[in-house]
Amino acid sequence: MMFMVIETFRDQNGKAVYDRLRDKGRQMPDGLKFVNAWVSADLGRCFQLMEADDLTQFQRWIAEWQDLMAFEIVPVVQSRETAIALGAAS
Repeated sequence: MMFMVIETFRDQNGKAVYDRLRDKGRQMPDGLKFVNAWVSADLGRCFQLMEADDLTQFQRWIAEWQDLMAFEIVPVVQSRETAIALGAAS
C-alpha cells in the first residue's frame, strides 16, 4: 500500500532532522520503502510518499524519529485507480 507521511518538525527545527538524516540515514526497517519527498517552503513539514505492507514497519521507523517530528500517516491511492474503482474511467 501507498502512504502519504506528513512529518511536522518539532520546534520548526528542520536542521536537526537533516543533521540526523546525514549522520544516520533514514533508519527505515526492511519492508518500508521510501518513494519521494517534498519539504514545505517554511521548512516546517515534510511530505513523503512511502510504501509498506505492514503498518508495524511505520511504528518501528517512527520510534527512531519521534523526538524530532510528529507524524500523520495517510493511506493513499493514485487518482486513476480511484476513478477505475468508482467506474469513472474508461
